[in-house]
Amino acid sequence: MPFLTGMLLFGAVVSLQAQNEKPSDFESILQHMNNSWPKEYAAIDELFSGFRNDSLVLKSLANRASKAHALEVESYAFNKLGEIYRNRSFYETALEMHKKAQKLAQEAHNIELEVISLNMIGVVYRRMDFIKPALDYHKEALDLANSAEITTPELKASIAVSQNSMGNVYLTLKQYDLAIEQFEKSLVIENQTGNRLGLAINYHNLGYADEAKGLLDLALVNYKRSLDYNEQIDSEVGRVICYNSIGQVYIKQKKYKEAKTIIEEGLKKALRLGDQYYISYAYINLGWVQQKLGMDSLAEINLKKGLDVSGTYGLKTSTVDAHKRLADLYKKNKDYEAALNHYEKAVELENTIFTERNMQYVSDIIIQYENEAKNNQIIQLASENELVKSKLQRNQTIFWAALLVLAIIAGIMIAINRNRQLSHEKQIITLEQDMLRSQMNPHFIFNSLNSIKLYIINNEKENAVYYLNKFSKFIRKILIASTEKEISLEDELDTMQLYMNIENIRFSNEISFTVHVEPGINTSIIKVPSLILQPFLENALWHGLSSKKDNKQIELRVYKVDNDFINVSITDNGIGRKASEEINHGRVLKRKSVGLAITKARLANFSKRFTTDYKMDIEDMYDADGKSLGTKVIVHIPTSANNLKTA
Repeated sequence: MPFLTGMLLFGAVVSLQAQNEKPSDFESILQHMNNSWPKEYAAIDELFSGFRNDSLVLKSLANRASKAHALEVESYAFNKLGEIYRNRSFYETALEMHKKAQKLAQEAHNIELEVISLNMIGVVYRRMDFIKPALDYHKEALDLANSAEITTPELKASIAVSQNSMGNVYLTLKQYDLAIEQFEKSLVIENQTGNRLGLAINYHNLGYADEAKGLLDLALVNYKRSLDYNEQIDSEVGRVICYNSIGQVYIKQKKYKEAKTIIEEGLKKALRLGDQYYISYAYINLGWVQQKLGMDSLAEINLKKGLDVSGTYGLKTSTVDAHKRLADLYKKNKDYEAALNHYEKAVELENTIFTERNMQYVSDIIIQYENEAKNNQIIQLASENELVKSKLQRNQTIFWAALLVLAIIAGIMIAINRNRQLSHEKQIITLEQDMLRSQMNPHFIFNSLNSIKLYIINNEKENAVYYLNKFSKFIRKILIASTEKEISLEDELDTMQLYMNIENIRFSNEISFTVHVEPGINTSIIKVPSLILQPFLENALWHGLSSKKDNKQIELRVYKVDNDFINVSITDNGIGRKASEEINHGRVLKRKSVGLAITKARLANFSKRFTTDYKMDIEDMYDADGKSLGTKVIVHIPTSANNLKTA
């Protein structure tokens, strides 16, 4: 059963047992302070951490701090109150508390408390399934923490929380490898600081990613690591989460009795905590395993309890899961009408979640954040270019200094050799900059979004969702590929399939695009420059097929003739190069293929690591009467590496 929202919450949950402090102890602390209120987070927490679960004491603390104009202590108190309300599922009140804390921290110019407040606000939004504001607040917290001149232990811990939260966003998008990368970054910090709560959180999130990838044994190992750390810090919330997750893995491994035992224990603990989110999931998981054990009557009761709780508190993800489990149960018992009813409700709500998360994410997040990251890459490459120039100037100075000691001829040879090497590095960096700029074509993006918008306007929801999903996957693949000089041929073919699906919208889906891979070729181990085939497909579309009326076809074949090359052919049945040049010559606005020139340069640079250079053949095909049958482009990509050659 998906437990994603739980993972999102788990990224910042702090569940420690209440200390047996009495009001008199609180009063004595205030008297001992003698009106000298602390300003640093560590000092404040050391004094008042024992009251973190006592809402009456925290309200009194906020009131007294306000009268004393102790902004930092007042902010701390409101954040702790927000955590209490959040864990009791009073989300709006929790948001109010954390936003007050943030405002006070800003007024006090306390970065530590402001970062903590921003992360807490993000946690509440993630629990409410509001992905975009959650991501906004976590990113703001991360940026603010990184901007501090001095990284305090509290800021370091907050950075780990923000990285963990970014990983949870990737979990939402089912980008599990990227999520794992973020969790492992967070783990490094938690290990350095010895934060056992942070270790429990990250190991659990790693377990969820492993479970989603089907690595059940590895997921179980990470869940049990998380449980061990939760036992060490005596976190009851952590136990509840781990019990449910371990139970889910047991169900998938068909260990139903073990699953039932641990899920029932998790339900007891959730009921004692009174946290409705975990109560709903515990009931749903219990109903699921009871169904597997043939206890259908009890399964129905518990699934309906989980549905009632999730519906009452607006927990969309768990509501979807409850409907799906009930649909499976009724289908098993041949009550098809009830099964269909619950299945339709699940699909309807899931589509709502999809629309809220994915449409908003694609339009507001991917383009905003990932393009920002892409622009930063371009700036970084430009800086590296300047660094190369700086190195060149420095080496010229070294040359003149060395000239005093070494012979003139030897000095000149060293300088010439170094100058050539730096020029080559500069050429590579310039080529990568050109590649990055050409990959994200604004004209293509806007036309694609306009095409999808037309589906939405025409109320073609299925087509809009289908192509929006394709478009978001394609954009993510481009952004991921742009960080790597080469990728597997398998990933390249997947990306090209997405590209053709999106471009086909503008051709009214008239183009038949097929991919054939010769048996015996393992495309997952063959490396090619990223997005190397896109310019050839673009030429086939716009020069070969755009002027043709019907029967538009493009075939991509991967085959092998000898051991030195992998051959990729792209064949279209368009009007041919000659006719295309005549049409293009008559146009006022001519379409230039800048991408093809960059592609040739990238292939040439890629081939330097191999024993043979790349080859490219362009064949104009004609029938017996001399009529054009289309164009075939064959790219021979070298595969036999030469360790003596360097790129």
